[in-house]
Amino acid sequence: MKQIQRRIIGAIAVLALALPLMAEETNQPAWMKPDPAALKKWQDMRFGMFIHWGPVSLTAHEIGWSRGAQTPIEKYDSLYKEFNPVKFNADEWASIAKAAGMKYVVLTTKHHDGFCLFATKETDYNIMHSPFKRDVTKELADACRKQGIAFGTYYSTCDWHHPGFPLTSPGGKVKREQSDLDEYNRYLLAQIKELITNCGPLLTIWNDVPQMFKGRGVNTIKMVRELQPDILINNRTGDGGDYDTPEQRIGGFNMERPWESCMTVSKHNAWAWGGEQDGVKPLSACLLMLVRGAGGDGNVLLNVGPRPDGVIDPEQAGLLKQVGDWLAKYGESIYATRGGPYKPSKSAVSTRKSNTVYIHVIGWPEETLKLPPLPAKIVKSSVLTGGEATVKQTETGVEISVPAASRQEIDTIVALELDKPAIEIAPISVTAEGESLTTKKRAKASNVYQNDKRYGADKAVDGEDETRWATDGSAKQCWLEVDLGKEQTFDRALIQECVQFGVRVKSFELQTKDGKDWKTFFKGGLIGAKLEVKFEPVTARHVRLNIDGDKGPSIFEFDLFAPKKK
Repeated sequence: MKQIQRRIIGAIAVLALALPLMAEETNQPAWMKPDPAALKKWQDMRFGMFIHWGPVSLTAHEIGWSRGAQTPIEKYDSLYKEFNPVKFNADEWASIAKAAGMKYVVLTTKHHDGFCLFATKETDYNIMHSPFKRDVTKELADACRKQGIAFGTYYSTCDWHHPGFPLTSPGGKVKREQSDLDEYNRYLLAQIKELITNCGPLLTIWNDVPQMFKGRGVNTIKMVRELQPDILINNRTGDGGDYDTPEQRIGGFNMERPWESCMTVSKHNAWAWGGEQDGVKPLSACLLMLVRGAGGDGNVLLNVGPRPDGVIDPEQAGLLKQVGDWLAKYGESIYATRGGPYKPSKSAVSTRKSNTVYIHVIGWPEETLKLPPLPAKIVKSSVLTGGEATVKQTETGVEISVPAASRQEIDTIVALELDKPAIEIAPISVTAEGESLTTKKRAKASNVYQNDKRYGADKAVDGEDETRWATDGSAKQCWLEVDLGKEQTFDRALIQECVQFGVRVKSFELQTKDGKDWKTFFKGGLIGAKLEVKFEPVTARHVRLNIDGDKGPSIFEFDLFAPKKK
């Protein structure tokens, strides 16, 4: 009896601790939560176009950030007087997005530089006071809706031009002697209201860089929900929002919190127009963004930077058309899917809808792709990308093989039809043979480009194709060190150098730590875009990639692999 009483008292205590949390959740205003139907509709779209544009395109420098840096503030703030994009055609922009398979568009209506691409009554610093004198935002919103594309507006939370905002250029690091944040908050709310009222209904309000706005973002969320209950708002308000926004990287697997990765089509990762020599990323990079995004249960917002004359550069438009052609064939494996059940790995990514799991094989580790057991019966299989697959399902796993002639260079898609809804399967971690031993391990380096975390040592072992470890332009000899966590045995290495700006690695060594000393077990010459090397099995915990190069070597990924089982 006493034991039962103790259990009851313990249960009451646990309930008492939980009540405040339950009450807090229950008392959360309804407007803080997104409309479920609107959120699902947005997730089903999976792919959108981001557009960074404005008078800054006249300089071919970055929007907002170049104010007071590459371009003096006085000159930057006067660029709009020369901005006359006479070739701007909203219908053409919408058509390019549609041809790319994009389901929505988000336009930078006001970036950190404060210039407004819409007809606002709050300031003269807007498109209507340029030589162009046309409301770009309203025209694009109408064109998108006419072609069945959802439209959203980017609106920078910070404003380095407005006298009321406490920080200014360059980079929002200079504090104003006088400011009025309350007045700026009024201005921000008034302009967002103008956007929703004049250009809505909108898919989303995309805030950015919430400097100084902690505690004020709730005002934004409350107002936009009152104006349009089904609108979505991102997490850069200052006080959260409906979805997260990883930038220049594809988010990790997450089915609990919606997310959208914003990425650039520019070869040099420029958001605004980067000039004639900017170039574009390869098709493979863009498709892998899309596939990895959907496989992680997220969206991808791929950015273009139109030219100063109002034209989306033909090279950018051409690349997007190639993405659209791929989606026209295989979009069923991307649109309206959820990520999983297999979590993304180096070799494969999976998506699912109804009773089907789509396995995107993006790198064959060997002749057969081996996956962990699937708690459902596979009743049928097919290869969306052509050919036939041999699929074997046992209690210990699933094995998939496709003849070499039928494998696609970028993504071979195998559809597995199950005997039950695929969404019922809990996420499955993939630790199959052939996976890299270095992925997500701790790493450090002798040099990091401008000490910028975006180019840190960890980027060479994060499993992300778009991120890289980079060194300063003056770096010649440098090293990358990885801690495997415990002693591991490996006999292969895969090194991917960033060669977009030239081959910079002249030679390299692979070393292991022996006490305080580093001992070389392999020497090589040029690395190039991708180099696989094999050697006698080595067992160690700490491994170093030692580089002799020039002009700042940069590495996308450094992988080590355990010996294959015989």
